[in-house]
Amino acid sequence: MKSSRSLLPCLVLVAACGGGDDATGDDVVSEGVTYYEALKPVVDAKCVSCHTADGIAPFALDTFADLVEHAAEVELNVAQGVMPPWPPDPECNDYFAERSLDDDQKALFTAWVEDGRLEGNAANEAEPIDVETSAMSRVDVSMEMSATYTPQTTADNPDDYRCFIIPFPDSIDTTKYITGFRAVPGNPKVVHHVIAFYASPGNLAEYQALDDAEPGDGYTCFGAAGGASQPVMLGGWAPGSLGSDFPPDTGLRIEPGSAVIMQVHYNVLTAGVEPDQTRVEMKIDDAVDKVAIVQPWANPSWLNSDAMHIPAGEEDVMHEFAFDATFLTGGAFTIYAAGMHQHTLGTQNKATIERADGSSECLVQIDDWNFHWQGSYGLREPTVFNPGDALKVECHWDNSPENQPMVNGEQRPPADVYWGEGTTDEMCVGFFYLTEN
Repeated sequence: MKSSRSLLPCLVLVAACGGGDDATGDDVVSEGVTYYEALKPVVDAKCVSCHTADGIAPFALDTFADLVEHAAEVELNVAQGVMPPWPPDPECNDYFAERSLDDDQKALFTAWVEDGRLEGNAANEAEPIDVETSAMSRVDVSMEMSATYTPQTTADNPDDYRCFIIPFPDSIDTTKYITGFRAVPGNPKVVHHVIAFYASPGNLAEYQALDDAEPGDGYTCFGAAGGASQPVMLGGWAPGSLGSDFPPDTGLRIEPGSAVIMQVHYNVLTAGVEPDQTRVEMKIDDAVDKVAIVQPWANPSWLNSDAMHIPAGEEDVMHEFAFDATFLTGGAFTIYAAGMHQHTLGTQNKATIERADGSSECLVQIDDWNFHWQGSYGLREPTVFNPGDALKVECHWDNSPENQPMVNGEQRPPADVYWGEGTTDEMCVGFFYLTEN
């Protein structure tokens, strides 16, 4: 795994010797930040995994001409921290493979625009920036959708959330352990993100019933995989994701006769309606030292009553839940990764450990929640949860008239909202990759 290294200086001077009345075109002095000598390494490292000709982003940034054409919107989104998408608050914790730009890198985009969007000299292109990435070390099982699927969208609703059931192959004939995961979009122009869930043999029938109830492959789902049993999350994909091995000597247990439920979020706003056949790939081992689980965490009363009430018209509604979670494992456990989940009215959330001694440890904090950019974030330093501690999740929502989603081309009026699976329902869930100590 590579570590980040410091950026090139924010001001690059490209000067040719000579001058005077007989200076040639090659002798022109160009002073300022240039694309090739300063900006291109940042764009290549942080932008083009999404902003490429076949990517999900609305435009490419592969070339100098691309960047010039979109310079104003790129500068604005970079300055506001919207792009590249990296939701966690850096003051909360330290994570692997961070995608965000530091202050010097953000300033570089602004300086390049202010200096006149200079191209520079391709022969002097700066060295690539080493960015920390994670990748899966090997592929033992590859599982693909049984057929291509064409998103079912309309002009007013370019998003389609579809779940596909993919049985594990016959080679999983005894208990095994997933020790690495990645999803590979078949058509990255229309696949916005992928979340994979594990359905055990005992729970598979309820998801198959959802599939059987709808024509064609798969079934409509939103937020999660549907069903009452809340399947375990295995991993996910968003543009730029490469997958990864799980923490050393840990893995998720899988049984013969089980399946992956793959939720794919399709967005056809940029590319139009095109077919897709996405797959998931996994590293599988026969044994691990520590069996891991991906543990969802929420107040049970939110699921089984109207306790998580988000009143119509309210601009800032907060619900929180904290409880000693050691009953899950019977004792202390180690948390390796954390993530949060809300729906479209969510504005911010946070997961913390409230220590028995009165101190607090932040695991993940999203200050500007965006349903379309959610994930799990690997802690650089795993942390131990001890008896007497409390695992806390806190979520905020905006249910004001101005923050309502568009339905059939019109903004929906505010309504009381509660916990649920639907697009107009809400959730507040923390997800944690953990093992017993």
